[in-house]
Amino acid sequence: MRLVIARCSVDYVGRLEAHLPLADRLLMVKADGSVSIHADDRAYKPLNWMTPPCTLTETQISDADGEDVGVHLWVVENRKGEQLRITVEQIHSDLYYELGDDPGLIKDGVEQHLQELLAEHIGTLGQGYTLIRREYPTAIGPVDILCRDAEGGTVAVEIKRRGGIDGVEQLSRYLELLNRDELLRPVQGVFAAQEIKPQARTLAEDRGITCVTLDYQGLRGIESDELTLF
Repeated sequence: MRLVIARCSVDYVGRLEAHLPLADRLLMVKADGSVSIHADDRAYKPLNWMTPPCTLTETQISDADGEDVGVHLWVVENRKGEQLRITVEQIHSDLYYELGDDPGLIKDGVEQHLQELLAEHIGTLGQGYTLIRREYPTAIGPVDILCRDAEGGTVAVEIKRRGGIDGVEQLSRYLELLNRDELLRPVQGVFAAQEIKPQARTLAEDRGITCVTLDYQGLRGIESDELTLF
């Protein structure tokens, strides 16, 4: 993670246009590629941000004679061509921290129960699905469910109560390891949750991971008027 405290202005260029005038702010660049701009208030919510997948390019701004004027331009761009253009006039602090892999939140009772119910009714994911095992061990932690689809392909399932980007990143790490196993690969991913945030769904689909919205009451066998999948 990179944490930069800087005097900067920010322009968003995309479907809408937004401008943050010159002020001191915290710029946060995470290992997943996301970039967010924070003020010293408003709790955790950033003033503006760009979720992955996106690219960050930093350039120096020069005057008409080609001399460096001490100002840097950060251009953060996603695949839709939307941009955050951050003009950094002065850097007060620029720190890098290697946080390493995060084990994620310990499952609460609902997540654990969702895992048990989905394993018991694995056909919820699709006709012909069969369970290999729950809590399939890997070097970085257990995969919630490992199963096979109707064609015999291996599928790794990560289950969350509320599915965010962190959960997609966690599943991506599992898939990278599992696809090194000649007996299992190719391994596809399913990100299953009662609620999946739009940014997480975008990232998952970009990585070829299927998103499934689970109906907890429906899995328990209680009738519901809501759709259970997709």
